[in-house]
Parts: sequence; structure tokens; C-alpha cells
Amino acid sequence: MDEVERYERYVGGSPEAERLVFERLAKELLRVQLKAKRRSGAAAPERTFHAKAVLGVENGRLRFRDDLPEALRTGFARPGAEYPVTVRLSNASGVRRPDSTPDLRGAALRVEVGPEEAHDLLMTSFPVSHARDAREFVAFAKAMAGAGSRPAQGFALFVRLPLAVGWSTAARMRRNVMAGTRRTVSSLALETYWSRGAILWGGAGPVRYQLRPAPGTAPALAGPPAGPDGLRDELARRLAAGDVVFELCVQRYVDPRRTPIEDGSAEWSERDAPVVPVATLTVPRQDLHTAGARAAGARVELLAFNPWHTSEGFRPLGNLNRARKLAYEASSAHRLGRRFVTVEPRRNALLGTPLRAVFRSLNRVVPWHRLPTPVALLNLMAFRQTLRRHNLIDTELHEAPPRPGPVEPPVDEELLVRRSYDGSHNDLSEPRMGAVGATFGRSMPPDYRPERFDTPNPVVVSRELLRREAFIPATSLNVIAAAWIQFQVHDWVNHKRFPAGTRSVEVPMPPGTDWRNTPGGPREKVMRFGDDEPLDAAGSGRPPIRFAGGVSHWWDGSEVYGGDQGVATSLREPDGGAGLRLEQGHLPTGADGLPVTGFSDNWWLGLSAVHTLFAREHNAVCAALRGEYPHLDEERIYHTARLVVSALIAKIHTVEWTPAILATRTLDIGMRTNWEGPPKNWLDQLGVWLLEANARDGIPRTLPEHHGAPYALTEEFVTVYRMHPLIPDDYEFVDHRFGRRLDTLGFADLQGAAAEPLIRKTGLVDSLYSLGIANPGAITLHNFPRSLQAFQRDGEVIDLSVVDLVRTRRRGVPRYNDFRAGLHKPRIRRFEDLSQDPETVARLRDVYRSVDDVDTVVGLFAENPPAGFGFSDTAFRVFILMASRRLQSDRFLTVDFRPEIYTPLGMDWIARNGMTSVILRHCPELAGVLPRGASAFAPWRPVQPVRNHDGLG
Repeated sequence: MDEVERYERYVGGSPEAERLVFERLAKELLRVQLKAKRRSGAAAPERTFHAKAVLGVENGRLRFRDDLPEALRTGFARPGAEYPVTVRLSNASGVRRPDSTPDLRGAALRVEVGPEEAHDLLMTSFPVSHARDAREFVAFAKAMAGAGSRPAQGFALFVRLPLAVGWSTAARMRRNVMAGTRRTVSSLALETYWSRGAILWGGAGPVRYQLRPAPGTAPALAGPPAGPDGLRDELARRLAAGDVVFELCVQRYVDPRRTPIEDGSAEWSERDAPVVPVATLTVPRQDLHTAGARAAGARVELLAFNPWHTSEGFRPLGNLNRARKLAYEASSAHRLGRRFVTVEPRRNALLGTPLRAVFRSLNRVVPWHRLPTPVALLNLMAFRQTLRRHNLIDTELHEAPPRPGPVEPPVDEELLVRRSYDGSHNDLSEPRMGAVGATFGRSMPPDYRPERFDTPNPVVVSRELLRREAFIPATSLNVIAAAWIQFQVHDWVNHKRFPAGTRSVEVPMPPGTDWRNTPGGPREKVMRFGDDEPLDAAGSGRPPIRFAGGVSHWWDGSEVYGGDQGVATSLREPDGGAGLRLEQGHLPTGADGLPVTGFSDNWWLGLSAVHTLFAREHNAVCAALRGEYPHLDEERIYHTARLVVSALIAKIHTVEWTPAILATRTLDIGMRTNWEGPPKNWLDQLGVWLLEANARDGIPRTLPEHHGAPYALTEEFVTVYRMHPLIPDDYEFVDHRFGRRLDTLGFADLQGAAAEPLIRKTGLVDSLYSLGIANPGAITLHNFPRSLQAFQRDGEVIDLSVVDLVRTRRRGVPRYNDFRAGLHKPRIRRFEDLSQDPETVARLRDVYRSVDDVDTVVGLFAENPPAGFGFSDTAFRVFILMASRRLQSDRFLTVDFRPEIYTPLGMDWIARNGMTSVILRHCPELAGVLPRGASAFAPWRPVQPVRNHDGLG
């Protein structure tokens, strides 16, 4: 890299700053590409430039000269070496036009050196670019987008372009374009093509290359070829008669003044940098009209050429070339249907800014949840737009400067129609996005302060503010709702931890107290538990606050199906059956007594009931698919059933669980709008039309959209989903037929290895009934389960409330007041602003020095939530950002949520079913106790105990 940096100068002063600029420019080029598609009426996007191929062949040969100069002998450039080459010759315009239209012409070569090495050489039929750098290039493309007629082109060149780049720059760009396009082209075999930008040529340093007709090439007939495809017809006749041969030549770098690297508009004079022939390209004699030639041409059209398909010794140089890496990847992905562009309607863009300003002012006086429902919905849409603009931070490390690499292999066709095991290839243009191992994102800049890790002491915070003193019920919910959210969180988020005993966090115990860190172990003055495994090791120069997910971030049912192929296969029926293994309707258990399922951490009976229910649901979908489509093999049935069940889970969470825990009319309408579009009344329709017209039919009918940052769940999302107070400490198990009490147990009696024997003894029906008639705990202070404050897991004894506090601090999540401010809420100035309970205020004042020290989890629990809400308004702000994002980023819940992928039966299954129907399919005995007119997460009807003739229960 040091050798390369001698020649290059980065925009913004650093590779990373330049990458951000190029990323923005690449997005602008995608919009140009989409505009060209609309103008041409094409069914799919074309290449942003060089849309119309004149020739595409796979049988070219490149042979280096035997007398190759010594200084140029490096890498694959060896005397006499010969390689197969794919050749594409084209017109330069981004719109398909007749070959006689004035235009530049292009050549793209893919030199196949070996299985892991190829070199893409891209050239255009003019020595220099019209643009000095990427910014000018994109400005020109935007100015010319949509300019099809001559008057429109004149307006673009003489009005729009000067406004974008200035008069003198626009004049120079016009001169270059006109000089390159005014010539009459009679044959592409007679054109010379220049690289314009430089590449490294091993130890010889930078070169520009060119492709010119070999000596002795036959002239073309006089005048331009006739017809819209005249240049292609001319080449076909020429190749029918003999080979077409070019010389590949290079010009070597001299100095920054005469042979500039960064300025693509400056010519390398042949006087200063003589042209040196290095190889011969031969397109052999052939008939382009055969079926084989047409098929080869079609395959060439699917290729994505990129000058960064090369090796380090031949890396591209200069601003334009560095920008091409991102631009070409984005453009190719868009053209091939792997990346999508959503154009915001002009009215939404124009009205969005003033409407957001109006609501910001209004909310200082009236919070959104006290507004009339239609206005509150509009308020939430406006606020979600604010969050999308300001609270999605990309935490992945991207290559900067760009690095060369091999040609990417074609995407496995199966991954187009099914979810991968590890969450990869959901976004086909960035296969690792959201997959197992992807980095957690951020909704606000991290606040990493090691000096505050133990201040105030988290054990004291837990004892004074979190510990359950008396059970506070959430009377609008049942315990299935508590099990459900853990079921979901296990699908979404799991930080990788160091194995117990290898690297631990040590929390000092308050004076006069101690802790037993292992079952039966010694009493110690510290509480110890496994540390998170950061991505950035000590000495990297970065704080250890980036963490990889141990499960995929997508809504893909990985808690049921597993996060890799080995686990997924082990859960299936023997001999490749599509169903999931069950033992008499229950999950099989392993040697450790835990169930064999996708994710069994922190296992308890509530999780077992929901997992069992959806394992059975998977098998029911498989049976229905077999009956409806007998030609489908078991592999296709398995993956289709997984798609259906995962989407059904997403629907249940969106339109049933969320409105149950956020029980307001506004949220009920809002979440249903996410899934199926707004209600059909004119006021709600108008609100969506004004602000988010693209979602007028529901997110599943939109295109995937990441809103400016790669999809990932965020550390703040993890923080607001710390809902452990939902878990009761004791449970009563009741017979669903007679209301007879079966048993009363503490949480320790139904967690871990005790859960599976208990659910088999009790049965799924009575287990669900017992959870359905019981209330979970309210998400508030003084309600953290005592059973989780001495919780045995992986050979450790942990206080989970302390773990929640410590991990939030160590992950750099800002403290509560900064967290509020980061979500555009006013800061609190005194403890009384947080709680109206005098005793709670007194305890807060005793524990914390100031309101700015209050832990995020404590503040979220202390807030007085809006009426009907099960958690705080601050937590809700993260929720409304991510609730739609989990749907809208997912290819299988947007563009590929369709019968061709899911089957018509699968789409109908998702549309007709919900949590109640899933329960009744597998436990029909519960029909009489499930709520009428409410979701299955609301309290069920308890059966009155039947008394015997002695009057005893």
C-alpha cells in the first residue's frame, strides 16, 4: 500500500472519508440507472452506461508478446503466456439506441488467468474522461439523465450541468464529450479504446492501457453501417470472414504533471509516455448467428465487469477508478435484481420536512400519544422518518481504500428461493449483511467510559431499584406474551461470549456482602460472569464496543431452525424428511436434558411451549404442502415451510403481540398498516399519501430498503428489549377442563433441564392454559424476578439484573439521559422528572449523584409509560424504528414475499392464520377459553373449578 499511496490522493484526506463520499455517489448513480429504465420502458434496469452490447463472445484469446519488455514482465504478464478472454464491445450510452447515433464506444475484457484470478480491463473510445473525478462524473450523469431528445440534451449540457459543476468545468466536459462522439464509426474492429484511468503494473509502476486495431486490419465499407444494429451486423460479417485482432498496449507513468493519476480528464501524451505493445487480443473467426453464439452473448450480458476484478499487483489507481468499485458493484447488483432502489415521491420529500418540524414543535406541548388517532399516526410516521435519517449508524468495517479481488462466483440458485441457514444472502448484493457474525449496529454514537463501569455499583443499583419486592402484574397480558418475546429475541440477538472461566467481568460486591459464583463454590468479594467477545481486540486502536451476533439479525425463525446447516439438519426428521423431529409431539431432548432445537439458552417451560407449538406448525405446513404439491421434494417442502412459518411469526409479532403490549388504537392501526397498509378511510390514506406513499399497501408489498445503513439490529434495540420483569417467580398449573390446580412451582422448578419433563407431565394443552390465564410482571422498577437474581447458567451463578446493567455500560450504550437525547427527547433535569413516586425518587437520589448518571435500563423502567403501554415511550422510539426495518430490509418479507417463492398455499396460510389459529390447530381443546375479540396474548378465560359431591375441589 505504501507504494500505491505515492501516487494517490484521497478525497477528504483519508480512505474512509473518501469511501463515504463514493458510497453517496454510487447511490446517486443508481437513481440515474432507474431513471434511464423508466425512460426506455425496459422491463429491468440496464447497465448505467454501455447498455447496448454490439458484441459478446467467450472465446477470445490474449497472448503476451515474446519480446515483452523486461520491466513489464510481472504477474500474469509473461512472455508467450496465453489466456482465454471474454470480450464485450458496446455503445457507451446508458440507453439502447441505434448504432448510428453519435456515441462513444466501449470494450470490456475479462482475462481468465486461473480459477481464482481474473483481470477485467475496461476501456472507452476516447483517450480521456469528460470528468476529472467521480464527483464530476456523477454530476454529468445526473444532468443528462432523462435527456432523450436533442433539445433536452442541449438543456442538460448548457443549463443543468453548469449549475452542478460550474461554467468552466461544464465547458471542458462538453468539449471532451463532443470530441469523443462527433466521429463517424464504421466498425468497432477499427476503433481504439483507452483505459483513461491508470492501473498498477507490478514493479513497473502505474500504466494506462489501450486496445488498438492490429496492423493489417481490413478497412470497413465506406460510411456508417445501415440499420439500428449496423455495427453488430458489420462485426458479424467481419468475423464470418476471419479473425478480429487488436493490440493491447500500455503507456508508463512519468511524473504527476505529465502523467497525472488522479485527474481522469488529462491525457497522457504519447510524446511523454510512449505506447508500448504488450499483447495481442484475438477474437476468432465465428458465426454470430448460431444458437451457441447467441447463448454465449446472453451469458456475457449477465456478467458484471469491474476493474477491481484483478490482483494486488494490477490494482486500479486514481479517483475515478477508486469510485468505480462501489459504483460498479451497486449498478451491477441493481441490474441483476440483487439491489433495489426506492424513489421517494416528490410530494413526500417536499412535505416531509415541514411536517416533521410541525410535529417537533407540537410535541413540546402535546406528546404524540395524546393526539387524536389520525394525527398521532401521522406524527409517528414523521418521527420514524427522523429516526431513519439520524439513528441508523453503520458499524461494519468497510475496505478503505478499495481492494482488488477475484470475480464473485454466481449466487447459488437455491438461495434465490429459500432462506440460507445462517442468514447470509438475504441481501444478494451484500451476502453477509445480517448473517450470523454480522456486527450489531447503533442508533446513536457509542459512549464508552471504562471509568464508569462500576459507578455506581451495579449490585447496589439492582438491590435498591430493580429487585422485586412484591409482584406487580401486567394485567392486560398473559405469560405466553412473556415467553413470546424471549422466543423472538432468541431469533434476533445473541452476543457471543467468552466461555465461562476463560475471560470474565468482575463486579465488586458492596461492603459487607459477598457472592457465590458457582453452584456450591466459595463466597467471594466479586461477582463474576463471562465477558462479551468484542470484534476489535486490544491494540487495534478501537474501543472494544463492536460485537458480532451469534444468530442472524433477520426474522428467519432461527430459534426454531438453527443458525447453521449442521444444526438445521440435525433437527429434521431422519433420511432427509422435511419435518422437524418430535417425540410424541414434544421436542426431543439431548444428553444435558435440554431440548434439541435451534436455540435453547435460558430455557424454561414458557419457551418450551412456544417452541413446541411452532415445531408442530412447521410439520403441519409440510403436510399441507405435500398434499397440495405432490411433485415437490422434501428439501423444497422443508425450505418453503420454513419461509411460511417465519413469515407467520413475523405477522403475529407485528399485528398481535405488539398491539397487545402497546394496547392503544393508534398502535393497533399503525402495526396493521405496517403489515397490510392503512385502513381504507380517507384520512389514514391521506396521511400515508402525504408522508410514506411507498408503504400504502403495507411493507410486504414494497421493495427492500435499508434507509442508508446496512441492515443490523442495534445495541440500543438489545437494551430496550431487556424485559425480564415480565417473568413471574411462581406459577400455578391448572387443568383446562375442570379448573383443578395441578401444581404450584417456582421458576427454578420449570427452567433448564426441568422444563421438558414438566411439559410432558403437564401436557402442552394444560401448560398453555396455565400460562394463558396468568399475568406476567409489569416492566417497571422493583419488579425484577428474584429467581433471576441467583440464576444458574453454564456453570455460573449470576444476578441477571446486574448482568443487564454491566453489559449495557460496557457495550457503550449511553446512560439514560443521553439515550433520551439521542432519540430526540428532551433531557430530564431532576429525578422528579423521571418518577412521580416519592420513595423511588428518594432511592434514585441515594444511588445516583445526578440524573445524568442514571442507567439506561433503570430510566426505561422508571418512566411512566403512555396509557395502555407495557413499556416506556423512550423504549418505544427504538421500537418504531426497528419494527418496520425488520420487515422492510428483508427480501423474503418484501420483494420475494410472493406465491412463486412461498407457493399459493403458503401465502394463503400466512394470510388466514394467527396465534389463535396456530394454538387451536394443535390444541383444539382450548377453543372455549381463548379470548373473544382479542389476541391470544391477552388473558384467557379461567375455567371455574368443578367441585365434587363432598364440596371439595
